Amino acid sequence: MNIVVLAGGLSTERDVSLKTGEMVVGALRENGHKVILLDVFMGYSDKEEDMRDAFERADEISAHSEGIPEEAPDLEAVKASRKDKSDSFFGPNVIQLCRMSDVVFMALHGENGENGRIQATFDLFGIKYTGSGYFSSAIAMDKYATKIFLTNAGIPMAHSVRLKKEDFGLDSKDQGVSLPCVVKPVCGGSSIGVSIARDEAEFKKALEECYKWEEEALVEDYIKGREFSVGVIEGEALPIIEIAPIEGFYDYKNKYKAGSAVETCPAELSLALTERMQGYAEKAAEILGLDIYTRIDFLLDENNEIYCLEANTLPGLTPTSLLPQEANQVGMSFNDLCEKIIQISLKRR
Repeated sequence: MNIVVLAGGLSTERDVSLKTGEMVVGALRENGHKVILLDVFMGYSDKEEDMRDAFERADEISAHSEGIPEEAPDLEAVKASRKDKSDSFFGPNVIQLCRMSDVVFMALHGENGENGRIQATFDLFGIKYTGSGYFSSAIAMDKYATKIFLTNAGIPMAHSVRLKKEDFGLDSKDQGVSLPCVVKPVCGGSSIGVSIARDEAEFKKALEECYKWEEEALVEDYIKGREFSVGVIEGEALPIIEIAPIEGFYDYKNKYKAGSAVETCPAELSLALTERMQGYAEKAAEILGLDIYTRIDFLLDENNEIYCLEANTLPGLTPTSLLPQEANQVGMSFNDLCEKIIQISLKRR
């Protein structure tokens, strides 16, 4: 097949996305496909070109990953570096190349990759793509909306409040917040802008950091415990993986710097806890309509109570990513995982 792997963009997870895309391209080429890695914002060239032989020139056209730095990207610098200086989200030739493909593998993470807007655009153009549709993506990208859906379905989640930047300056009590708490952007990913606040000074600092990235914050009761993740493919849960950062919590640096966390798969849990957590993951995927593939994150407190954290509509596929490790435990190689995602997506569409 002719496949475009779509990555990059203007998300805070841009660098992670490009690394995911690079990994997917390598796997799909080994599987025999003609594959172009395309940065959705940068596009290809800024001139009119005959693109009919694009997939024969895949190496020439493809974008490249520079790896994942320890800090989130400077998006203003990214915008300034685009040759055509257009303010369009789609870079030159992106839509044309996607329409020429048999399927677009969505390797995007974060805003305008996981929030459903690109999926809706592709639906209108008749472009086939991997992963969840626009509506499920939009719901799951919003952590507060996800919380409403899942809580109403009986899936336990930490108590939370949604705060707005315009109310910054009010103390925690006046905003309905109990300390300690976790402050995070409502629609962010990769733990960018996430902080733990134990007192009023830390709470204010945490909100300042959060509002650098978004206008709204989700503030949750702090739950001390172990962190887990459960991949779900076609409604069936994979083995659970436990993530234990060596220092601090599972933030941006610990997620993508090799050796920063100990990851154990399958997680060392009792059969009862394993089945309950996998059951919650499968139910969450069903409720949110994430029927192709997803990853659901959890906390387990000191009393063995399970709390669902969030859903990931396009889980990372980097060398340190969790979903490939889980799939490997059931005998599914990285190449097989990428191929399965394509086949399921094409069957759904």
